Amino acid sequence: MTSTRSTAEIGSLLDRYLVGLDDEKLDADWAKRLFTDDAVVEFPMSRHEGIDGLAAYHRGALAAFERTQHLGSPAVVELDGERARLRANLISTHVHLPDQALPGGELPPLFATGTFVTGEARRTSEGWRLSLLSFRLIWATGNPPAPRA
Repeated sequence: MTSTRSTAEIGSLLDRYLVGLDDEKLDADWAKRLFTDDAVVEFPMSRHEGIDGLAAYHRGALAAFERTQHLGSPAVVELDGERARLRANLISTHVHLPDQALPGGELPPLFATGTFVTGEARRTSEGWRLSLLSFRLIWATGNPPAPRA
């Protein structure tokens, strides 16, 4: 496999991850198409280790919103043999659930974030898979959802 093909495949993993958050059934098959068995996903507010429960972890986080849209920049990929590092920018828009309505019935403004994403990938027998995704908050506007009772 050429380095250009590998770079494109690794960048596609991040693209497929982001689109999947907004428009796919997040289940064990989704996770296995994207991640290694020992993958780590780190957000400023939480972290998950291992592929077991990874889809449920994401479903739980997304359940705090009516819907989301994640727009990522092209990933900068650096190959190192059977491993790679990647970096990208991400803008995430979160629409509040109807039960988050303010007095008067209006929903709070959208909660949007700008994030710097770093990650690692490894070549496996099934192709390249993400072994680490880490999200560093750069900016936010609006309010995150109120804690659930």
